[in-house]
Amino acid sequence: MNENTQPSEAEAADVNTAPTPEAPSALAAAEAKASENWNSYLRAVAEFDNYRKRTDRELENARKYAVERFAQELVGVVDSLEAGIAAAAVSPGPALLEGAQATLKQLQRAFDKAGIKVIDPIGQPFDPAWQEAMVAQESRDSAANTVLSVIQKGYSLNGRLLRPARVIVSKAPAADAD
Repeated sequence: MNENTQPSEAEAADVNTAPTPEAPSALAAAEAKASENWNSYLRAVAEFDNYRKRTDRELENARKYAVERFAQELVGVVDSLEAGIAAAAVSPGPALLEGAQATLKQLQRAFDKAGIKVIDPIGQPFDPAWQEAMVAQESRDSAANTVLSVIQKGYSLNGRLLRPARVIVSKAPAADAD
């Protein structure tokens, strides 16, 4: 080496080209590690792909069969309606009313199990988020903006509006012109 402790070009070439006894084993170890990492990467990619496919399949099945339990409940209601219609054809009268009432109870139980709730706001303050005012009617007996009657019941599903209740709302009576 020369005075400024930098190796000469010849010395540098000797250092870079001179194989050490450990070089082949270090290279083999690095190649083995690279191969192991590549295999790990491929396994991770395959696992992720399988996970994605499984998730897509489960999501598709969830969409396809989301209403399965509700549909099973409604099948019983249809059976009751068909039996009631058949009975009414043979002998109309009180049996038809009883059958219709039993079917309605069965349908209400199916709604309860599915999380469907009736919105029947008679006597409550008008709420435009849950009700649709069809008529505003003067009333001396009720405060303004109170639901006087329900034209058509509304329904919610697990707290989300399915259909608003259609209602008649009270308004303050007009001043008499005397």
